[in-house]
Amino acid sequence: MIERTRLIGIDPGLRFTGWGVIDVEGNRLMHVADGVIATDGDEPVPARLCALYDALTALIQTHKPTEAAVEETYVNRNGSSTLKLGYARGVALLAPALENLTVAEYGAMAVKRAVVGTGAATKDQVEMMVRRLLPTATISRADASDALAVVICHAHHRASTLRVAQGQRSASARAWGGRS
Repeated sequence: MIERTRLIGIDPGLRFTGWGVIDVEGNRLMHVADGVIATDGDEPVPARLCALYDALTALIQTHKPTEAAVEETYVNRNGSSTLKLGYARGVALLAPALENLTVAEYGAMAVKRAVVGTGAATKDQVEMMVRRLLPTATISRADASDALAVVICHAHHRASTLRVAQGQRSASARAWGGRS
């Protein structure tokens, strides 16, 4: 019997943080929920980070994923924007970690490769493939699409890792005459 696992993907941002939840059963991906957490740009940064933390914690407690995947921060020309994005990413890593979830991190190129097949894919191509892979996804903003892409990447990575581990156990069992 194939086990069903629930995963959450997070695309961090101080203004908009995308999130997406999927169930994985074997190689089947099933959309559960997705959306965007918006913070008030008129609020001070610490208050916005608290709001982001509270919203992510509530999502984790509601959907009960067992693992999380967070997109890595890219560095842009505006140092202040990169720093603020780093704050949001820190919260996106902290919230699931404090809920005892395993947290994986993926760069944008790895996510694009996993979802579209090329690290040079455009945002539109990524969203089109996310919609194809998860046809019931609502995707209100690109941030939600990006979060679903991150969690799809994680699901593919998990599957590869599990296959390698199973192959190693099988090889070990054969080496010991069928006993593991």
